[in-house]
Amino acid sequence: MSDTVYIEYRFKVKPKDPASDLLIAELGEAGFESFVEEDDDVLAYIQKTDWSEGMLENLPILDNSRYKFTYDYKEIAQENWNATWEQNFQPIIVDDICMIRAPFHEAINVEYDIIIEPKMSFGTGHHETTHMMLQHILQLDVKGKTVLDMGSGTGVLAILAGMRGATTIDAIDIDNWCYLNAKENVERNGMGFISVYEGDVALLDGKKYDLIIANINRNILLADLPSYAKSLNTGGVLLLSGFYTEDLEMITQKCTELALKFEKNLERNNWVAAKYVN
Repeated sequence: MSDTVYIEYRFKVKPKDPASDLLIAELGEAGFESFVEEDDDVLAYIQKTDWSEGMLENLPILDNSRYKFTYDYKEIAQENWNATWEQNFQPIIVDDICMIRAPFHEAINVEYDIIIEPKMSFGTGHHETTHMMLQHILQLDVKGKTVLDMGSGTGVLAILAGMRGATTIDAIDIDNWCYLNAKENVERNGMGFISVYEGDVALLDGKKYDLIIANINRNILLADLPSYAKSLNTGGVLLLSGFYTEDLEMITQKCTELALKFEKNLERNNWVAAKYVN
């Protein structure tokens, strides 16, 4: 992967809230892999092999008259990525007991100290969906449980589940770079027992879990929910995120059809992380 070339877009966004979140969501569905938010800017990255010059022409958010966007782009070699995120990645603390930091950040006295080197992977706790999923996991008793982290990105959610006592954990992501990055991060945090796989929902065939975590996007969640329901043990918990408040009803309806009961949800800047049980 050292010779991977990315295209870096720099978007100027006004007003930034909630335009930046909407932009990131649409760019993610268009194939962009990672994002960095600065003061009034959003940096977005996509592999050059997945990029075409006119690919943003049909992005709905860019035609929304309520927001103003300007952007430019350039090539960036993979080896330059670390320098980019090191300048922008600040540590975060979730519910005063969990810290997500980079290797070069100083540790503080918290119960769960997670070291993440995100590279081009999604999941540092900065985005609302990851932050809320971390909160959900902190509220659950996962000791001795079997856990699936679907669309695992950096592996941060699987790592927290491991730190909280889950004994069997699978982390799955369809993206090769996320797969490699998650493997590095689980080792970095002493969670080598976590099994990291490159693939999709087909890997779930015949497997069962007490807790399934899926932070992806609405369309993939809707398509994959039958597989999640089939793989969830009786009395298990399903955590879903990667969608907006207005999508919650649609997600819940699909879960109800699969005998999954809505229990509660967290909301953060119009993003939702919902909990379902069977």
